[in-house]
This record gives sequence, structure tokens and C-alpha cells, in this order.
Amino acid sequence: MQDYFTGGGNMNPMLIGVSLFATLLSTISYLSVPGEAAGKGPVNQISLLGLPVVFFVVAYLMLPIYMRFRVTSAYELLEEKLGLGLRLLGATMFLALRLVWMTLLVYLAAEAMTVMMGLDPKWIPVVAAVTGVVAVIYTSLGGLQAVVITDFLQTVLLFGGALLVVATVTYDFGGFGWIPTGWHANWDSQPLLPIEDGAVSFKLRVSGLGALLSSTIWYIATLGGDQTTVQRFMATTDAKAARRALATQLIVGSVVTVTLCAVGFSLLGYFEKNLDQLPDSIRLKDNADKLFPRYIAYHLPVGVSGLVVAAMFAAAMSSIDSGVNSVTAVVLRDFISRFRKTEMSEKAQLRLARILAVSIGGFVVLSSTLMRFIQGNITEMTGKTVNLLTVPIFGLFFFALFVRNPRPWAVWLGTIVGTATAVMIAFSGPLTYLVFDQFGINPEVFGTEFIELKDKVTGEMRTSCNDPISFQWISPLALAVTMIVGWVGCRIGGSGSQPLPPADEIASSPE
Repeated sequence: MQDYFTGGGNMNPMLIGVSLFATLLSTISYLSVPGEAAGKGPVNQISLLGLPVVFFVVAYLMLPIYMRFRVTSAYELLEEKLGLGLRLLGATMFLALRLVWMTLLVYLAAEAMTVMMGLDPKWIPVVAAVTGVVAVIYTSLGGLQAVVITDFLQTVLLFGGALLVVATVTYDFGGFGWIPTGWHANWDSQPLLPIEDGAVSFKLRVSGLGALLSSTIWYIATLGGDQTTVQRFMATTDAKAARRALATQLIVGSVVTVTLCAVGFSLLGYFEKNLDQLPDSIRLKDNADKLFPRYIAYHLPVGVSGLVVAAMFAAAMSSIDSGVNSVTAVVLRDFISRFRKTEMSEKAQLRLARILAVSIGGFVVLSSTLMRFIQGNITEMTGKTVNLLTVPIFGLFFFALFVRNPRPWAVWLGTIVGTATAVMIAFSGPLTYLVFDQFGINPEVFGTEFIELKDKVTGEMRTSCNDPISFQWISPLALAVTMIVGWVGCRIGGSGSQPLPPADEIASSPE
């Protein structure tokens, strides 16, 4: 089982780093970065400036602790400091986060594949099923080593596919004439500071400061509190090797993110020059997420097109297999093994892990079409779904590892209030419409207005409201609320827990 979930703990750090990148990239980023750059503007990429801070915090403050306590599930650490209840809370929140993450990426991959194959949107569930089944089969058979090795191969395809798009557009232009030389008319207003009409505006969709804060917090929270990433650190030999894996992930991620942004610019230039090649259903500003799959399907040579389709399909599988493997590890370690009175045999554990992998994959495929009800482009959809629980989960580890004598009740309270804050910001638009529908309060009271939304599969129209608070502030505000409420609670009397015991005690603690 150790080999299945952590690759034996001695895998190559550079390979692990690429696997980390491939896992966090996924189809979501592969489609969202070009779409955001083409349709909304480039300011979101300011987030790359926060990566040195991410490396320092994770590499030198968190990794030494994780590598000292060799645990299969990161949430084992929570029980030692905060109690069984918060361990189960952390594990449950992780399961919810990863299931939503896999559900979203399967939906987006299926949506893109239908565009590339010229299929009607009603085929999205069928394409989603095929994607999920293929990924789950080789995940359930091979464990983490299969995941990491295929991650590496898929990353090569991803990067190669992006470069091919840039190269073909450059050839069509006879040079780099597609590079924007000024602020494009289709782009949103994206100031460096969230200031509009002389006042601070949380409604402003994207600002440089918002992008920097949101991305930096998300990276630290994901790398420091997500089983999917912690599991990969456990696959290295020591903290030094884990730091090399982290550095590899951040460097590769930066290069590919810049490349995907260039893909967005090149697609904007190409279709602005060839507007007649876009169907009426795709507009440069409103449907920019579809430009990438559209170009792949109709404007690349047949052989090249197949390669890029393979890259996109590979991105989906890379994320699904990583998510399924990590979710299975948490279910086995934090729920089944934790409460069994007798230890399961290695063979029984492996068989159960594979059954769980298939079950998880089935759930993800069946629930994937629900994602069509989320407002916004792919970047917004990601912030409103996948990133909802990232910060609250990280908050648990922050209190467990870095706060002296934390009070479990205070951590519970901080986590609940922080999660509620994230949910209310993410769905502030629909909630505003609900308030209007139930109580007749005009959306203008909240600084927003009505909008008409089109169902992405059926084409039916429905009424909602614009978000009065941008998705960019989900992570910063959820972090602030979680930390403040939890910290104040920890300072208000009550008995605190004891510091973490030595690593050998955790390793030998009864499960």
C-alpha cells in the first residue's frame, strides 16, 4: 500500500515536480488561461510574481514538518493536535473539494471535446463518461507510480500542443504581428489596484492586487494543505528532495502559464483577423474559452490537431487519476482504517482501493453536467467551485502546526465561518437574486444588476444577478475571516491541545 499511495517514498524529485505541475494544471487551466487572456485581459498573470513567496513559505516552513512525519494522509497530523473531529472535518472537506474539482474538469474537458469534434452539446455527458472511465481504469490498476509517470508524458503533450498553436498562428501572420501592442477593445478594465470611480471596489472583476493575493494564497493553501500535493511530497526521500520537486513544479508551471497566455494572445489576433471563421455562437469577448478548442478543430492540420486533442484529453486524465488516487488514500486512511478494530491485509486494502477508485470516478462522471449552472467563464467557475474549500482546509493545518495551544472549538468556529464567507462570495450573484425573489429587495442595494444567462447545454435563458463581490476575493477574505475568528477564539480561555509529538509516535499511533 505504501508503494500504491506514495510510490515507495523514493521517487525522482524532478519527476514528482512535473507531476505536481500536471496535477495542478489540469484541463481547467489549459483552457482557462488562454480564454482569460484572450477575452478579459492579461492582468491575471501578475499572479506569477507571488511564486517566490509561495516557495519560501512552503519549502522552508511547511515541508520540513511534513517530511518529518511520514504519513499517508496529511490529515493524520490534525488529529494529533486538534482531535479526531477536526481530522475527520479536514478529510471530509478535502473529499468534497477534490470531487468538485474532478467534476468540473471532466465537464470542461467534455465541453471542449464536443467543440473539437463538432458534436451537439447534448453529447457532453457521453464524452465525460469516456474521459472518466479511461482515467479511472489505469489509476485503479497502477497507483501513484502510474499516475506520476503518465503525468510526465502528458505534460510533454500539453506543452507541445500549446507551442504548436502559437507556431501555426505565427506562421499564418508571417511573424509576431499577433502580439498585442496596446489594451484591446474587448478586454475588461483591469487596474493594478481594485479602485473604481475613486473608491475601493470589490465588485471589479479582476485587478492586479486581487490576482496577486488570490493566487499566492491559493498556491500556499493547496501545496500546504491538499492531500493531492502532500502525497507527492511524501513520494520523495527527504525535505531537500521535496524542495527540488516544489521548485521544479513552480518553474515548469510559470513557463507553461506564460506559454498558455501567449496562446490566448495568438488566438485573439488570429480570430480578430479572421472573424468570418467564427460561428455566430462564439464571440471574442463572451466566448473566448471556446477559441482554443475551435482553433484546434478547424484550423490545425489533421495530424497536428490530433496531437493537441490528445494533449487536452491527457490533461483531463492527469487530473482525474491524481484526484482519484488521493481521495482513495484519504478514505482508506482517515475513515476505514481509522475505525477498524482489526487491520486489513495488504491485498484487501489494495482491492478496496481499486473499488473506491471506480466508485469515485462514477460519481464524478454522473455529476459533471451540474457544472453548467455556475456563472462566468472557466476562470470564474474555478474560483467559485474548486477553490471554495482550499483556504478553510489550509486553516486547519495553520492552527495545528503554527498556533501554540489551539482550542479545537475555536478552530471549528473559524473553519465554519470562513467556509460560509467563501460560499457567500462565490455565489453572491445568485444569492442577491434570491433575496430579490423572496423579499423584493432591489439588487441595486447591493451595487449590482440583473443579467440574463444562457444554459450551456440546453440553451434555455434564466435570470440572475452580477456578482457584487468578485471571485478574486474568495481566498483572501476567507483566509482573513478564518484566521481572525479562529485566533480570537484560541485566545479566549478553554483548554488548548498539546504540541505535536515526535514523528515516531505519530508513525506508531494506533489506527
